[in-house]
Amino acid sequence: MNILKSIFTTLILAISLSATAAAKPKVSEVHPSFWWVGMQNTQLQVLLHGSEIGDLTPELVGSEGIELVSVERVENKNYLILYLELKNAKKQQFKIQLFSNTGIGKKQGKKVLYEIPYELRDRQPRIVNTFDARDVIYLLMPDRFATGTTDAQKKSMYQGMKEDTWGQADMARHGGDLAGMTQHLDYLQELGVTAIWPTPLLVNDMAKESYHGYAITNYYETDPRFGTNEDYCHWVNECHKRGIKVVQDIVFNHCGSENFLYKDLPAKDWFSYDSQYEQTTYKTGTPGDPHTSQLDKDLTIDGWFTQFMPDFNGKNKLVADYLIQASIWWIEYAGIDGIRQDTYPYNDFDFMRRWCMDIDAQYPGFNIVGETWINNPVAVSYWQKGSPLAAPLNSELKTVMDFPMMYMLTSCIDEETDTWDNGFARLCDLVGQDRVYANPNSVLTFLANHDTNRYQPTEEKAKDVTRYKQSLALLLTLRGIPQLYYGDEIGMYANKSVNDGALRQNFPGGWPGDKNNAFTKEGRTALQNEYFDYTKRLLNWRKGNRVVALGKMVHFTVRNGVYVYARVLDGKCVTVVANGTSKETSVPCNIYKEVLPQKQAYDVISQQNVSFGDEIKLAPKQILILDYTK
Repeated sequence: MNILKSIFTTLILAISLSATAAAKPKVSEVHPSFWWVGMQNTQLQVLLHGSEIGDLTPELVGSEGIELVSVERVENKNYLILYLELKNAKKQQFKIQLFSNTGIGKKQGKKVLYEIPYELRDRQPRIVNTFDARDVIYLLMPDRFATGTTDAQKKSMYQGMKEDTWGQADMARHGGDLAGMTQHLDYLQELGVTAIWPTPLLVNDMAKESYHGYAITNYYETDPRFGTNEDYCHWVNECHKRGIKVVQDIVFNHCGSENFLYKDLPAKDWFSYDSQYEQTTYKTGTPGDPHTSQLDKDLTIDGWFTQFMPDFNGKNKLVADYLIQASIWWIEYAGIDGIRQDTYPYNDFDFMRRWCMDIDAQYPGFNIVGETWINNPVAVSYWQKGSPLAAPLNSELKTVMDFPMMYMLTSCIDEETDTWDNGFARLCDLVGQDRVYANPNSVLTFLANHDTNRYQPTEEKAKDVTRYKQSLALLLTLRGIPQLYYGDEIGMYANKSVNDGALRQNFPGGWPGDKNNAFTKEGRTALQNEYFDYTKRLLNWRKGNRVVALGKMVHFTVRNGVYVYARVLDGKCVTVVANGTSKETSVPCNIYKEVLPQKQAYDVISQQNVSFGDEIKLAPKQILILDYTK
């Protein structure tokens, strides 16, 4: 009987030990996986995600000068959030041990169940060289710009991803990658761009239509279909070798529904509306509207972008800390030069203000541009740092996107200019409203982007190079930070009425077998070369020209269909004379003598020194850029 009892006890113990082993906690995510000493904010959040770790006790082993100041336990037992104080820490490697206070059998007491190696690194010295009005930014979509890998390599890169194929359908992945982007940097250097903004390169492991990058599922990893984190750093370094800055596109408002933070919710308040889908109104003007209802304001800020893009609750400090740290990690890790923040007004105001301040404290002068898709300058200006219209609130956001100027430059150009209401008269009126901006020179101006019609919406309009030439000349000489959309420089055309994917076609020459290789002069058509050569001429002239980039804007009311303005700095000026009519006309110089200091100047467009007497004669729709800085 005693023998049977002994056998029974042994079996029970074995079953218990087996169950314990099966239930052993595991940690699958450690965010961030490493950090740096000497940061401005010396407190570090380490988010651990795994299985059944929420009740475990953490302990730092082998650390020096690091204090575990708090342990945040959320509703979901699969999370443990640690806050470490690094004020007195130096470069080191240590371990985070997770243990329980219950043992097995006679071995009562602390039992280590999981151990995480962690590293604090020394920071690499760097000087912030961020983007501003002296730059021209080139926006590209990585999936559609160029590929630099074979199909066999690509198959390996796509393996294990939910969307694991590529093709040519508008909304499918096309196979562009970091290798392709790197291979064509010389093309962009030749063109004359000084900064590149790629749409998000972070993991978007969604089931379909994830090529655009705005449904992030891991904030610390480059999407394998584009390459690795190391590939991204290599691309950034290659940009810097060519004097090109990098602006990283990031999204705080929402993530992809396949993100582990949504699939395995830390707590119901991690996302807005208790993590239950509630559609946003997309009415981005409501947060700054003094008369808006609380309902509309809440729906704009807290509503979800789509059902598959849950809305982060930035009011939750744990969420805010997580996202802010992720952006700082990329600045420090990859050495990026600026950030473009998607859907800026959809975020909690105080959270974003704190983020801007934290970035500036860590990297003084670092520029962030927020997407402020509102079609009037008053509402856009509300979001810019120091806006008198937002007082006593202050967003601390240095740069806003000038959508009103985009709509103006793509519409007034097709009108016959008169003195009051059409063509350049409307443009003059819009520029005259710059008083609403705290800093008119720190607005991002553009003719198109990945969410709008291409500048040339149809093939017929794309044949009219004059239309593009006038608008580009205006874009590059008006106040602000100009941005081009990839393919504008070769006359690519597309209309949003088809679908967003149609706005984001492959750049010709970026894929093996392309008949038209627009990356080379020989591969471009005559029309594409006319677009390219004109763009290259203006961009390379603008590069390093402080007067046109930073000079005070002086303009005149439209007379006889002609708009005249100048950029003036340190006694020098660049003067633009634009005929907005389809007729020949002349400009009496005495009226504009304050911006025509001499009767001869270098004309940037014709690349000739020009002379004029008492008047300047203009052909239909002609535009002159008179450079008096030489």
